[in-house]
Amino acid sequence: MTEAPRGGQDSRPDEDRSAAGQNPHGDAYSWYRRGMELLGRGSAAAAAQLLGRAAEAEPASRSVLEGLGRAQFDAGRYTAAAESFRRIVEASPSDDYAQFGLGLALARSGNPAGAAEHLALAAAMRPDMRHYTDALRGVRATLRARREAARQQEPSATRDPENGCGS
Repeated sequence: MTEAPRGGQDSRPDEDRSAAGQNPHGDAYSWYRRGMELLGRGSAAAAAQLLGRAAEAEPASRSVLEGLGRAQFDAGRYTAAAESFRRIVEASPSDDYAQFGLGLALARSGNPAGAAEHLALAAAMRPDMRHYTDALRGVRATLRARREAARQQEPSATRDPENGCGS
């Protein structure tokens, strides 16, 4: 890491400063374009800030919400990503990518049952999309493993509490 420039000025160009969420200039479209550019370069947190601002300005824009959901997911903000994708699904239930994104975000936020529902819908809509079916298989495997673990922890009704043997 280098020292800050003399005089305490930020050395980043104005456009990079705005990407970090410090009073971005422009309109919803420019925030969307810059946010998607940042997302493409791997700056998910900065992208989420700009795309969040664009979503506030254009709350019904599917492309803005999708970009926001992707940025939130990549930044590890799975609950927020699920909400962004859910907004798209509520407006357009037949959007397979939004169903997929919602399913993945729910899985990562600890809700595999909810994830399975949306991933199954996405896979049914687009069975040719292998990553949809792979994600669904993974979530279903998690659900099976959890059921099996719960079964193993249940006390057996046939055990004798005195010696732990069956009756």
